[in-house]
This record gives sequence, C-alpha cells and structure tokens, in this order.
Amino acid sequence: MGKYSIKDLETLSGIKAHTIRIWEKRYGIITPDRTDTNIRTYCDSELKKLLNIALLNNNGLKISKISELDETAICEEVERIGTQNYSHSTQIDRLVVCMVDLDRAKFEQIMQDGIKQMGFEQFCIEVLYPFLQKVGVMWMASTINPAQEHFVSSLIIQKLYVAIDGLYSPDNRKGKAICFLREGELHEMGLLFYRYLLKKRGVETIYLGQSVPLEDLKQVVHAHRPDFLVTAFVATMDEGLLDKYIKTLSNSFPDKIIVISGHQVSQIPGSLPKNVIRCKNVREFIQFADNRISA
Repeated sequence: MGKYSIKDLETLSGIKAHTIRIWEKRYGIITPDRTDTNIRTYCDSELKKLLNIALLNNNGLKISKISELDETAICEEVERIGTQNYSHSTQIDRLVVCMVDLDRAKFEQIMQDGIKQMGFEQFCIEVLYPFLQKVGVMWMASTINPAQEHFVSSLIIQKLYVAIDGLYSPDNRKGKAICFLREGELHEMGLLFYRYLLKKRGVETIYLGQSVPLEDLKQVVHAHRPDFLVTAFVATMDEGLLDKYIKTLSNSFPDKIIVISGHQVSQIPGSLPKNVIRCKNVREFIQFADNRISA
C-alpha cells in the first residue's frame, strides 16, 4: 500500500540513506523502483525487509551474514530476538513492522508483553511515544497509508481506554481537570494518555474529547469549575490561527491554568499568556502533574 522515499526508510529504520544505498549496491537487499527523474521509491515489502535487517544489524548481526539469509530466516531471527530482547529500540522497531504488515495480533502481543515487563505508564513513555514520534511526521505528510494510521491508532486507543477504566478513583481527589481538543482537532491519543496520568495521580478528569466548540467548553468550565484545562494541538493549522486560539483560550478563562501540548505547540514562537503552560513532551507534562499534586 505504501510508497516510501529513501528518506522515509532512513527515518523509520534508523539506517542512514547513504548506508542503504551501499547495501542495495553491494548486497542487493532491496530493489527500489525509480521515477522518471531517477528518484528511488520503495513499497511496503521492501520497507518491512529493511526494518527487519536493521533490527538484526542493531542486535549484532553483520550485514554480510544477514544478506545470506532468505526472508523466512530473517523473520524467524527477528522473532527470536524480539521475544528475548526487551530493549526499547527493539520493541519500537517491531511495532513499526507490525504497522506496515497490519499485523493486529503481533502488535497487541508486543504491547501486552511490554506492559507486563515495564508497567503501562513506562511502556507508553519509553516505547509507544517514541514509536508514534517516529512515524508521526510521515503521517502528517501523508507518506504512511491512512489504513496504517487508523490501524495503529485504534489499537492504542483501545489500550488507553482499558487502562483508564482500570484505575482506582480515590475519594480524596487532588484537583479537577478538563481535557479537550479544539474544534476540528481529532488526534486524541496524547490527550487520552494525559487523562490516564492525571487519574492515576488522583486528579478528577472530565474528558470532553475531540473537536469541542469553544462555547461548549465555556459552559462545562462554568458548571464544573476545574483547577486547570488540558489540551493538545497535533493537526496543522494555518499560520497565526494557533496563536490566536491560545490567546482566546487565555482570555476566556483568565483564572484557569491552561496546559497545552502536541506537535504544533513546539512551533509557537515567542512568549505565551501568563496562565498558559507549554509541555513540549510527556515528561514535562508528568512534571507539571506531579508539581500540581504536591503543591
């Protein structure tokens, strides 16, 4: 389904484009198609093979030895290493292969094993988030097929809902938060994980989810009087609209702390309103949540 550039392969495999070209020429590990202007393009099967080769190479097998293996032997060796080596990078590489293959059973098994080994929170931080960052830019650039995006998103969101539902809610709540996405924003994985982190720390969370109109948000804030609001910006916005929306939020809720995150947040130049806190990554959000609870 996919059609990838050599830069895409570099991003997903971690193997430099120059090295990929050498491996093509010397060992014939993959054979790209070429456009009329002689630009390399690769299909799903070639990406999967390179990802598996990269995983083996990262685990100590020399490319000269890997090139002697057929595809069945490569896959068997990858499976053996994957079930014995729980390093973050190995599990991330395995998830990428499952995404390309649309292999639901194996994707869920990797998540289940990782959660068992590390716990849900650490697995999300150390494996799922780096995995999503690895492919996220390509999703936004429409390099990854939409079916692959929906496949991955649905599986992870299911896990997040189960994990959230399984958390104990203490009677002595440590504050209240409203989690929402702006109107037109549909990427809720990050926000769901923030909801999990807050609930785990005893914060009552009112989850409004995707595409919330500002007027509706105002009514909920007025009715429930939260201590702070949490939102994320992933989808690309026209120049100036993000800055304008953040200022509107600040002015609409001047007595509330507003926590913002997501890929687009890192692109905002200059300073933010005083009641707006920017979390550039999940670790910064955890630090914010822990500081709020201990304050």
